[in-house]
Amino acid sequence: MTDSTSGLKLGTTLYSMTPAFHGREYTFEQLVRKVAAENLGPGLEVVGFQSIKGFPVVTDEYAGWFKDLIAETGLTLSCLGINADIRIDPDKPMSDDESVTYHERQLEAAAKLGFPLVRYQYPAGPAVIERLAPAAERLGVKMGLEIHAPHHTQHPDVLAYREMYERVGSPMLGFIPDFGASARAVPPSFFEAQRENGIPEDLITLAQEFWHQEGDPYARRERYIAAAREKGYPDREIMSLVIIFGLFSRAAPESWAEIMHQVIHIHGKFFDFDDNGDEIAVDYARVLPVFVKGGYSGFMSSEYEGHMWNDADGFDKIRRHHAMANRFMAEAA
Repeated sequence: MTDSTSGLKLGTTLYSMTPAFHGREYTFEQLVRKVAAENLGPGLEVVGFQSIKGFPVVTDEYAGWFKDLIAETGLTLSCLGINADIRIDPDKPMSDDESVTYHERQLEAAAKLGFPLVRYQYPAGPAVIERLAPAAERLGVKMGLEIHAPHHTQHPDVLAYREMYERVGSPMLGFIPDFGASARAVPPSFFEAQRENGIPEDLITLAQEFWHQEGDPYARRERYIAAAREKGYPDREIMSLVIIFGLFSRAAPESWAEIMHQVIHIHGKFFDFDDNGDEIAVDYARVLPVFVKGGYSGFMSSEYEGHMWNDADGFDKIRRHHAMANRFMAEAA
């Protein structure tokens, strides 16, 4: 655990333990207490709709209980994940007015629970977030756009937000880099899971070849699909691998420096470790110094996402991630 009050500090998002929570191995309270007991804070990130029944409605009783739990465990609230859900009704997308109301209720919940900032999602759109800036200022809750693969700092979707931020000039608007956007490889465990599902090795090799090519990830995905079909692979097998083009991107770690002055939180995405304790898919020895030397001051939530394809122990993974992060942070200091 990092004890300093400034600089990059470590924490955990409960999203990392999604299978254990959904499988009812732990209650929400037990997860929070275990994060504290395992010394995996001090920062604690929660996804509102995943962890809080009835969210974004938060009663006075629940808010009091929640704050008492955080005080008792000694954790520090770092970030609340909120949703855009603009197509919650697939037949009628939300209007901007409806989206503003939907987000404002979640901002109010974050403020009532004591979170200093929220992670919002890019489908909300710059126009909606601009309209929410006054509410964020009134409530004292910062709003951070998660820059998640396949996005990056120069992606047109992100540039639209960057331009709006500069025009609005609100200190409550910022960014949350997700390190899955700076991957150097696809996690080995993903391909191991696909092999167990009967996906041929030659098809896995083909997908990796297209993943490593240059250019737009979705264009590479379409080229992969076309090449795989030409080779005669069935769509069931082909489509089992297309997620790699959207979930893992190859933006240069140094590119995060462009928005460092507006970074308010970090998602330390990770998946697998090698025998030296280093993350295989994300080059932490390269990406963490960008933030340490760039003067970032705030939390990094350890975010394990390998649970999408395996049942590894999220707590064990986070312990490894914290150990690795502390090592690289010390070297970069």
